[in-house]
Amino acid sequence: MKRFSLLLCTAVCFVVLGCSKRPADGEYTFHLLTTNDIHGTWFPHTYTDGNVRKSLASVSYIVEQFRENYGKENVILVDAGDCLQGDNAAFYFNYVDTAAAHIFPRIIAQMGYDAIAVGNHDIETGHAVYDRVTAELKGYGIPFLAGNAIKNSATYTFEERYFESYKIIERSGFKIAILGYSNPNIKGWLAEELWSGMHFVSLLPLVQLDVDKVIAKHKPDVVIVAVHSGTGDGKGNVLESQGLELFNTLKGVDFLVCSHDHRPYIAEKEDICLINSGSHARNVGHGTIKLTIKGGKVVAKELMAENIPTKTEEFDSTIYENFKAEYEAVKAFTMAEVGSLDADMNTRDAFKGMCDYVNLVHTVGMEASGAEISIAAPLSYNKSIKAGKLVYNDLFTIYPFENQLYVIKMTGGEIKHFLEYSYDGWIVSDNPAHILKIEHKDDSRTGQKGWSFVERSYNFDSAAGINYTVDVTKPLGQRIRITSMADGTPFESEREYNVAMTSYRASGGGGLLIKAGIKPNMVEERIVEKYPEYRELIYQYILKHKELTHSLISDGSKIGSWSFVPAAKQAIIEKDMQLLFE
Repeated sequence: MKRFSLLLCTAVCFVVLGCSKRPADGEYTFHLLTTNDIHGTWFPHTYTDGNVRKSLASVSYIVEQFRENYGKENVILVDAGDCLQGDNAAFYFNYVDTAAAHIFPRIIAQMGYDAIAVGNHDIETGHAVYDRVTAELKGYGIPFLAGNAIKNSATYTFEERYFESYKIIERSGFKIAILGYSNPNIKGWLAEELWSGMHFVSLLPLVQLDVDKVIAKHKPDVVIVAVHSGTGDGKGNVLESQGLELFNTLKGVDFLVCSHDHRPYIAEKEDICLINSGSHARNVGHGTIKLTIKGGKVVAKELMAENIPTKTEEFDSTIYENFKAEYEAVKAFTMAEVGSLDADMNTRDAFKGMCDYVNLVHTVGMEASGAEISIAAPLSYNKSIKAGKLVYNDLFTIYPFENQLYVIKMTGGEIKHFLEYSYDGWIVSDNPAHILKIEHKDDSRTGQKGWSFVERSYNFDSAAGINYTVDVTKPLGQRIRITSMADGTPFESEREYNVAMTSYRASGGGGLLIKAGIKPNMVEERIVEKYPEYRELIYQYILKHKELTHSLISDGSKIGSWSFVPAAKQAIIEKDMQLLFE
């Protein structure tokens, strides 16, 4: 099918403003514009230097072009979740300035969104944040949708949903249904207090059941389903990524909006299109639907989809002008000096061995909790913090998520198994050309080009508090050799240790605890203590010590050591790093 572009679309749109009657016979075209995984990038300027960046203002620029060219009545704007976390502004308005109305609903209302789906990171902000945002969005007539967030009930009626499930809008005499869903794997990532009062169910078969109910009751002409779910591979084995399974099975749905995996993706069939615009306002998803009316009925539909890249230099200045005071408040907060750093810190160094970046997280976790061992992964993929003055903004680079510090009990044997599975996602032993588990992609559907890790690097956990090696020539189960605790005392397989880790990992995120033999229903009895968010603990640590030095945060007598062996293989690792980053 030929795709419509912004400038070349020639279909005629008949606008019948204010009329609720069925349209006259003819052809009518609507444009669906979508975003997902914006992660708090609301402002068009950075906080450190004021440079222009891609943001919701970039999205608004494209949206307004569509409205001007095709009429506001013929443009539908939907977001598929993960709006409230990931940027300085989100943190500030979630937890610092909580007195005024939250800025996110105000921006969304100004942009004219029709509906927003709830993402897993939106739930991660906690009840106080997302309940407040839900109420404020509702005040603007914009629903926060999560039809699979079921209240503690055995029934799945729409009345038993924690959030709204769908919205019916009327445009030019047509009824358009928008259904929204969150990620069904939330329980596997987040502590129960964050999602108390609900549980999240699989999108299959729930979405189809809901679509059937909505069609029977409202008889919409267009049906849009927005899910905070990854596109996936269509094989049905990954709960968090059910997009292609839905795409291949849904009936009566015109557009399926996916998200979560941050990978742009377009798929088209005659009766349904899938749109995933990626993340962080890099693209705007665009779906076109041409309806043919005859005898007052829709007798034909033509669907097309594409992703439209945003441009840094093209943005809606009103997002900045109308919220300038809020931007300045965030900037002042995040640019406040908190301490200093004695040497450059590069997050990419975490993939080839020990580094100050991950060692800082280990050190803070152990010092704050008194845990004997720490488990942590790199959460920033390729960032750099320069030596010298540290400002609060740097803490978002060091720790971009609002994960809490948990301490749980694990036996020495479980820790060893855990590390075996962690490094198994990280390295390969049967490929003479590579040590790091990387692959080359040139996929026009997803927009991915170049080398990348096969697995998610935020699951590449290392450990501190012990001394160990990782033999890259050995298979799974034989790679990890733990020689002692950091202080030289014996490490015992049968002994229980207090282990510091993120709330995400302790709740089952990444599946590493399960692979180590600790099932989700066993975690609660293992929890020793829960502490505040890691970023807050790192902030307090910097205030206490003033300067972060290598000797302070990488003290081997406290955190121990680990390395890839044999040393002769390090050259291959360095070549892999060049492929990934240079």
